[in-house]
Amino acid sequence: MTILLEPKKKRRTILGALRTYFLTGLVITAPIYITFYLVLWFVEFLDNYFRPLIPEIYWPTTYFPVDVPGVGLVLALVLLTVIGGLAANFLGRYLLGASDRLMRKIPMAGSLYTMLKQVFQTAVSEDGSAFQDVALIEYPRKGLHAIAFVTKAADPRINSKTGKTMIGVFLPTTPNPTSGFLLFVPEDELTILDMSVEEGARMVISAGITSEEKSITS
Repeated sequence: MTILLEPKKKRRTILGALRTYFLTGLVITAPIYITFYLVLWFVEFLDNYFRPLIPEIYWPTTYFPVDVPGVGLVLALVLLTVIGGLAANFLGRYLLGASDRLMRKIPMAGSLYTMLKQVFQTAVSEDGSAFQDVALIEYPRKGLHAIAFVTKAADPRINSKTGKTMIGVFLPTTPNPTSGFLLFVPEDELTILDMSVEEGARMVISAGITSEEKSITS
């Protein structure tokens, strides 16, 4: 006769409880601290770059006993808005087109410029996310699946060579989803998931530990 014994529950020690509290505090505070640190670093970078362009009479230190960050950020926003406004008229479009053609003709730098321009145009486009859907693809072999982000339909020249309707997907790496591979997958081999791009990105970054926001106290 086989006697089934219930597994003994682990007793929670004081050291274990302290470790749990410490990790919970780290999870709560670390993202807040890193976010504010990066924001302050960015503001300080713009201040150091643009503040020399502003007459000293307009510096906050002229009127306040302490330095007030953000002057460079305000100037950067104004300059970018003015440049965008100038590019909207005929003369601005002509100058923009001329500078664009000039940049593209510079050896090596032209390719980098074109790539960066396409990235920024995609990032700030009003069409929504650069990725359309989250999908599963069989990678790196049959029977194994990986998370991929659908970009757009493949170029017709690719379809004509393969004889299939191919879809472009971005296969990110873990835990850094900004690097990865561009793959072209037959449309019928894509499994679209009922998952937002943000949820898919969280799954990739966390190595599958989580795919949605979870409460710390749960």
